[in-house]
Amino acid sequence: MNSAKSEMLNIKNKTIGGVFFEAATTWPEAIFFISPKTLVTPMLELSYSKALKRVNAYEHNFKKAGYGSGDRVALLLGNRVEHYLIKIAANNLGISIVPLNPDSSPSEVIYILNDSNSILLISDKNHIDLLNDINKKYSKYIEVFDVDSLKNLVPKHDKNSNWMNITPKSESSLLYTSGTTGHPKGCIMSHEYELMCGDSYRSIGPPVQLAINKDRIFNPLPSFHINAGVVTFIGSILTGNCLIQPMRFSASTWWQDIKDTKATIFHYLGVVISVILKTLNETDVDLSFIRLGLGAGVEPALHREFEDKFQIPLVEIWGMTEMCRIIAACDEPRLIHTRAMGRPRKGLEIKVVDDNGKEVPHGSQGEMLTRHSEKTPRKGAFSGYLGKPQETEIAWRGGWFHTGDTVIMDQTKMLYFVDRKKNIIRRAGENVAAAEIENCLLEHSLVLAVACLAVPDSIREEEILSCIILSGNSLKSEILAKNLFTHVYNRLAYFKAPGWILFVDELPITSTQKILKHKMFPNNEDPLMKPNIFDFRDLKIRKNRKEKH
Repeated sequence: MNSAKSEMLNIKNKTIGGVFFEAATTWPEAIFFISPKTLVTPMLELSYSKALKRVNAYEHNFKKAGYGSGDRVALLLGNRVEHYLIKIAANNLGISIVPLNPDSSPSEVIYILNDSNSILLISDKNHIDLLNDINKKYSKYIEVFDVDSLKNLVPKHDKNSNWMNITPKSESSLLYTSGTTGHPKGCIMSHEYELMCGDSYRSIGPPVQLAINKDRIFNPLPSFHINAGVVTFIGSILTGNCLIQPMRFSASTWWQDIKDTKATIFHYLGVVISVILKTLNETDVDLSFIRLGLGAGVEPALHREFEDKFQIPLVEIWGMTEMCRIIAACDEPRLIHTRAMGRPRKGLEIKVVDDNGKEVPHGSQGEMLTRHSEKTPRKGAFSGYLGKPQETEIAWRGGWFHTGDTVIMDQTKMLYFVDRKKNIIRRAGENVAAAEIENCLLEHSLVLAVACLAVPDSIREEEILSCIILSGNSLKSEILAKNLFTHVYNRLAYFKAPGWILFVDELPITSTQKILKHKMFPNNEDPLMKPNIFDFRDLKIRKNRKEKH
């Protein structure tokens, strides 16, 4: 280990490649990346010095092939170290990368290739079938670079690109948001922005604060997602630390992978904590080297259970692709029985407003708006949506970025996540957060996963439909459905109990374990006509007056 530098690297007026070179020369023998072993591959460890050699080789190949400033190349690699090496090499030449989700359909990939005007698709042998489907349906010709090819040569580019004037403002990545409706939007990200994301992560504060050249960050989230592909990746480089990425999240190998790689921090998102608790027994693996878990979306009912069982604190954070200045609920006492996600910090102002843009009182629900400051609102934010200047300005209306997150801010400025604004069900004049019902149902031992959404109701405008995956071999019976209804009815306001309960075998999810509610009933399917659905609307009675409502 090179101990010549004990301080984190400075990002001012730097590019991603410049910072990586500084890290590689400061901590050459430190481990840059680890890929845990699988059934067919051994564990891969790559030092900063060896990573730099491979970056230089990729950069040479790109330059020789004619790629440079203003070009975009798409990466379809999954969680491989090559994703990061190629990113650094490309960024050094002014090339922007467009990460793709390997679980996408051919049409989804084609849309992004067209929208981004990518001129090269970089992939590997694991995605041959998807590549073949793309080639059959894509009307344009696009060069493909196979990183597993023995030739290891980047296809020639017919334009003479330049490699001059790469600045912190230059585009480094184009990340597509996984929107719940319509086509995804391309978020333009600069070197400056990505470095600020990493800087925000490394400096969250105790107990999260990254140690210099001592932390190993286990992040099972996909490389095409900002969490792993930018935030933890850049944060690791700035502190001479190691990013650990399994190919996919696996509950069965979770603790063993963490033990084998000597991880000190792990990341979670979505249903990860729930799945770990419900599928794993007590482990005899020594977990004393793990400092904490870091993520978003742990259910309050499971938060304490996890910490008591494994003696590992879980710290909830907030960030987003467009404004990734992280906040974290790390102050003691941590409010683990709530949906607390942190307070505003230096460089990130926050206010909570109603539908008319008026700031709401402390303790009231509203949409979370963010900015850097009144004078420089967009500092530390994405550069805009590709080809959608109007949508960019709408998102920034009034000088604040509209997150679409419904939150509550208390008198101490602690923020509590309620739901995505679009996941509010309006029933008989009451705004009901789908997440609140989902959290309540997940407390039940027989519920493995759940999604709540609105269905039309002739009397109440909308009614609540709860789609539930049962754990184990539980029978899909009306008796069990009524038991689940009562579970919610006894814990929440009567109108928040599900009017309908539908048992399902699966829910459509993204690679980050987010449920895609808009894909649950394609082709205008009526969920109320599905088998294993049960109607409990008549049981929704005001508890104090015993009146149906």
